[in-house]
Amino acid sequence: MMTAHALRRFLAAGVLAVAAAATVWWWSRPTVAQEITVYKSPTCGCCNKWVTHLEQHGFSVAAHDVADVNRVKAQLGVPPTLGSCHTAVVGGYVIEGHVPADLIARLLAERPAVAGLAVPGMPEGSPGMEGPDPARYDVFAFDREGKTQVYDTRGP
Repeated sequence: MMTAHALRRFLAAGVLAVAAAATVWWWSRPTVAQEITVYKSPTCGCCNKWVTHLEQHGFSVAAHDVADVNRVKAQLGVPPTLGSCHTAVVGGYVIEGHVPADLIARLLAERPAVAGLAVPGMPEGSPGMEGPDPARYDVFAFDREGKTQVYDTRGP
């Protein structure tokens, strides 16, 4: 049986442990950038769906309709082999195509030494390209020299 003094010490230690764990969680939690800038064609429906996907996952989106998205891609250093229908910039990274919002958040939390992430083409099942027959697709990280590596794989 615990004495009143021992019980108080036990409870105080528990409170301190919870407070320490909460502090560690608060400072190590992943954060999502408040704003992502998207460059897209004014007539692209899947680009608008991707913007909605980002907003639903906590991003504040500044969408800009541009006449020549390929020019933006070239200026931002997107390798032509990774091209898709829209390009975005967030937290110093370039995001090309239908990259899932959770992977953008992971990129911002981990801060790897890459130029950005890309989903080449427009694979069915990626955010903004939902459909009845989702495909398995890779999300690539790329650097300024155009080297790529698989960052994540999605789909069935």
